[in-house]
Amino acid sequence: MVSPYRQQLDEQGFVIIPDLIAPDGEFERLRAACDDAVAQTRAGTWKLRRTVGKQFPPYGDANPDSWGVQMLMHPDLGPAAKVFAEWYTGDRLTGAVRDLLGCGEENLEMELFNLLINPLGHDFALSWHRDDVKHNASAEEEEEALKLWHFGMQWNTALYEDSSLYVVPGSHKIVRTDEQRALSCTPDPASNPLDMPGAIPVTLKPGETVFYNSNIIHVGTYKHTVKRATLHGTMGDTRGGSVRARNILQHGLDWMYDKRFQDGLTERGKGMLDRLIQMKEGAGADVGYSLDA
Repeated sequence: MVSPYRQQLDEQGFVIIPDLIAPDGEFERLRAACDDAVAQTRAGTWKLRRTVGKQFPPYGDANPDSWGVQMLMHPDLGPAAKVFAEWYTGDRLTGAVRDLLGCGEENLEMELFNLLINPLGHDFALSWHRDDVKHNASAEEEEEALKLWHFGMQWNTALYEDSSLYVVPGSHKIVRTDEQRALSCTPDPASNPLDMPGAIPVTLKPGETVFYNSNIIHVGTYKHTVKRATLHGTMGDTRGGSVRARNILQHGLDWMYDKRFQDGLTERGKGMLDRLIQMKEGAGADVGYSLDA
């Protein structure tokens, strides 16, 4: 039987699920780990970040301000990395992902785990986009891309109230209208997200998680005066083979071969990592980038 959460995800392209952070102090541990990761990033000692002025990878280093922290489980991040890895591979999150994907434990594949934060300098927005479809894709190209099931799940988990995300419900299944295309055919930032036909804001309370199909039409907005620490991750399903390779490997995951990282994982985590490595090695060396900007 399909769960109500999975049914809403299939129909609307997104679903909000509460209580994926355990009530045993895990919320406080995650907040403290985020504070540490953000402090290292803003001090310039953690270089793996999302740089203001660059929407998609590669992010570069042209601006000192940041809107995200990359690779939260990287052992070089210090003790915070263990907190992040324990949550990413824990029962609550992996159970929700298995339900939404309709897969078994043996299919779960480790992918990305990052942090979305508020910039310090000024407000800005990203462009309206689908994660693995070019802005200027033709209607025919878009239709073909949307026929594919990408065998993966993407989510945002808010540690503080978060109203940054806007989505167009149901758009993961249908080609853009002419009006939608006019507002999303270039990497130009969204000037007013509610100008997009069909768009709605997604507000998360602390501890809530929104899972969404990465090819739903969506956009993120960033306010420099509102504290943001939102865990942003993905997991894959091995039944998809290498279909997600470009969207995932474009971020650069060679550090996951580090023995310190592998040795620090639970048995579940090690299995998830092994499946990612198999996918990576099967995809080849140069997977390119999904989007430009």
